[in-house]
Amino acid sequence: MDKTVGIIGLGIMGGAIARNLVEREWHVVGFDTDPAKCAELAEAGVAVVESVALVARSVPIIMTSLPTPAAVESVAKSIAESGQPQRIVVELSTLTLADKLRFEAILKTAGHIPLDCPLSGTGAQARMRDLIVYASGDSAAIARCGQLFADFSKQSADLGAYGNGSRMKFVANHLVAIHNVATAEAMILAERAGLDPKLVVEMVGPGAGGSRMFQMRAPMMVEGKYEPATMKVSTWKKDMAIIAEFAGDVGCETPLFTLTQPVYSQAMAMGLGDQDTASVYEVLKKTIVTAPKSG
Repeated sequence: MDKTVGIIGLGIMGGAIARNLVEREWHVVGFDTDPAKCAELAEAGVAVVESVALVARSVPIIMTSLPTPAAVESVAKSIAESGQPQRIVVELSTLTLADKLRFEAILKTAGHIPLDCPLSGTGAQARMRDLIVYASGDSAAIARCGQLFADFSKQSADLGAYGNGSRMKFVANHLVAIHNVATAEAMILAERAGLDPKLVVEMVGPGAGGSRMFQMRAPMMVEGKYEPATMKVSTWKKDMAIIAEFAGDVGCETPLFTLTQPVYSQAMAMGLGDQDTASVYEVLKKTIVTAPKSG
């Protein structure tokens, strides 16, 4: 098996994936527009090159982990215009279906095989290979990526038609939005009940009321430390807008999800945009009023 792969976008997620693959003896060819990220990953063993075209020239499989639709479209065009033979191009970002379909069209026209493979998990989970790959598109290409996915994630699945990966990610992120705010509300309830917050984390997390978000974010809330961010509030707001658009397109009301949106908006207004989304705890601390005791 050819253990050579390209990664375009060496940020929180792409950088963590690149490190894990190097550790598993993959030859990783990487590119990012940020020189500091390139230097950091070069020290970790990534073969950093100077352009998207040079990545496409060097590897049979390319993964893209990028922050904006414009960046994703630009990279797709650069790969398409690179003049290289057929490549499998695995798009890992969270984007609207329209953006994913644009990515697919650009690459298919140039003879490449695009896959829609968003990831479930945070940057912290990526470092621990605690990700799920929602793969969709050409089944033979997904099968060819099986070992690659296994070396940076804990689980992957072929979800069928291109775009189903994003649909699954939207459902997962819908729950993340709710669980994160629910965790903050529960921790405030525990605090006002006089419980030891560290014991709450220890005892609630593994029980029926726990969730992955509780286990990850409740400790941050206890410490009041939201950096380094595993998911910035500003980035999460973008993802939530995508989910809301998706739900509208399929005609599904999401009342609980909708109720969380003002909480994240208030976090932005409080200057917490660069903080982890666990910082919604600070929002609720200011907005939840202690009710008078009955009787």
